[in-house]
Amino acid sequence: MIGDKVVTLQIWDTAGQERFQSLGVAFYRGADACILVYDITNEKSFENLNSWREEFLSQAHPPDPDNFAFVVVGNKLDKEADPKDGRRVPKSNATQWCKSKGPKPIKLFETSAKDNTQVESAFLEAAEQVVHREVPENDIVIPVISLSNNNKAAPQQKKGCC
Repeated sequence: MIGDKVVTLQIWDTAGQERFQSLGVAFYRGADACILVYDITNEKSFENLNSWREEFLSQAHPPDPDNFAFVVVGNKLDKEADPKDGRRVPKSNATQWCKSKGPKPIKLFETSAKDNTQVESAFLEAAEQVVHREVPENDIVIPVISLSNNNKAAPQQKKGCC
């Protein structure tokens, strides 16, 4: 619930994987918000934010790109103090990047999916931006472009029809 509105989120997590790039138009067209996710322990993932944002805008064709509902998430906050695999992207760099992307700064959340720090807040912010913009559709579509998938193992194949 946001205010007195029931909001249903339809979330597409492309995990920054190249195999989804050709499907970008299908994933992004009609989206009402976009959450860009980078890994605070991986500078390259942060550097990719520009290209992912631009790719999203070129494929989604939102009517008002300057006021589109973007949220940026720096994930893996639980590893921040790890001496070996700790923070590599200063929060100040992410804040500056968010301020540089239009007439109003993009909201930034530093999260931990592992311990559920600020995850709900990030999704709630995206949904609130859409509701306040009064998008007429019943379902809010929010592609999540995650740049933090560092898993080297191939995804498991599901058996059967689903």
